This record gives sequence, C-alpha cells and structure tokens, in this order.
Amino acid sequence: MIEIPEAAVLAEQINEILVGKVIHSVIVNHSPHKLAWFSGEPQNYESLLSGKTVTKALAFGGILEIQLEDVRISLSDGVALKYHHVKEKLPKRHQLLIEFEDSSVITATVQMYGGICCFNEGDYDNKYYLIAKKKPSPLTKDFSPDYFKELVENESMQNKSAKAFLATEQRIPGLGNGVLQDILYNAKIHPKRKVKTFSQKEKETLYDSIKSTLLEITLKGGRDTEKDLFGSPGGYKTKLSKKTLGKNCNLCGDHIVKKAYMGGSIYYCEGCQQE
Repeated sequence: MIEIPEAAVLAEQINEILVGKVIHSVIVNHSPHKLAWFSGEPQNYESLLSGKTVTKALAFGGILEIQLEDVRISLSDGVALKYHHVKEKLPKRHQLLIEFEDSSVITATVQMYGGICCFNEGDYDNKYYLIAKKKPSPLTKDFSPDYFKELVENESMQNKSAKAFLATEQRIPGLGNGVLQDILYNAKIHPKRKVKTFSQKEKETLYDSIKSTLLEITLKGGRDTEKDLFGSPGGYKTKLSKKTLGKNCNLCGDHIVKKAYMGGSIYYCEGCQQE
C-alpha cells in the first residue's frame, strides 16, 4: 500500500527518470477491477494525457501525484506503479498503461483496492485528496510538537485507541496500518491503548517516533514489504509485519503476534507493548 514513505520515494524516482518524457499512448482499465476507482470517465484519460510532458511528481501524505503540464494523475492506496525499460516484458494485467515516445512504459496495477485518477488541474474535488494536500506531512517541519499536541489532546480523541487515533479519518494523511506498526513499536505503545491513558512522556515519545520512523523508512527507500518504481522492495526492514510474525522481539525476546482489530490486523510485541 502507498503510505507516506512510499509516496515520497516514488515521487523522487519519477522526478529522476520520467521528467521530460512525452506520452505517446495510453491504455486504461485493460483489466477491470471492482475496487479500482477512477475520476470521471476512464475512457477520457487517453485524450487528457496523450502528447503531455511529465513535469514533476509530488507526494501528499499517501497520495502520489504526477504532473503533466496542466493535467494531473493521482495514485493512492493499493496501486502498484512500475517503470518498464524499452522492450521489457509488460504485465498481463493493469488498470493504467502509459507508453512514452521513447518506448519506455509505466503501469499502474490495483492490488486490493486503489484510486487511479486523471484530471485537469483544479478540477478534482475529492475530499481525501484535498485534505492530503492541506495537512502537514510528518516529514516536514510543519508537523511540529505543537501541531501534534493539538491532535492528541483534542477531547474527541481521548476514547480512541492508538490505532484509531493515528491511522483513521485522515488525521495524518498517509499514515496507514502499514507504517503504524513500527511507529507504535518504537514508542512502546499497544495499538489498542486508549489515548486518554497516554502519559505526557508517552505523547512526546509517540511524536518523536512518528517523525523518526517515517523519516528512516523514507531515507531507506520504503518498507521491505512494498516495492518501488522499479519493482524492488524497500530497504527498510520492518520490525512488525508479516515478515517478522512469530519471531522474537530484538529488544525483549518476547513474541511478535498478529491479531484482528478494527477490520484489519495489528502486530505488536507482547513484552514491549503492554495493553
């Protein structure tokens, strides 16, 4: 899933390899997917994109935006984006394929669910997109201790669990269930702990963990459970994920466990993260 670090990494890679390329042809919804979301009519994407030049890529929370003159492509959630060199074998299934004039290609494939949206600049009013553009990223200085204090001490947050507080309702766009696990592990907070039980020290530790964990994941090219623009897994080795399930915690030696919670899964260390 595209979360804050992966969006940042993909944007950097696109800026390095795609800027200046001109779109030759476009194929949309080649492999229909029930949970692939499009803006407007997908059949209009080809006319919107053909002949456009890639100018820049930006990351807004967990949203990757590719700018092509006055047109934008917005990719979110479970979209896997991959760059293909000239004559490289292409995947059989994809929801968006863009071929450039130099014959290189990028494909976007929806995994569980995801959005592939193409629109003229200023014409997209999706609330999640607008919130992601507006709110500060933890990778920036605008996500300050004072800003976080307002979030965590808000009265309406006190009965929410740590997971619900951090990873729902776009309070911190792009901070999803994937990066949540290591953030809470580093802060030694159980995902089910109520916000009202956090001490002042724990609030400060949680803020530091959000900033430092997301920065480390980004600098290492994303999580090892996700892939970058070239199909390579990220260099950050997740501490809590499917890759570490059942193993012993490196800090206390207790077990890493997985439980169902809030319609998804949580991973935690039974020793370090007391409920």
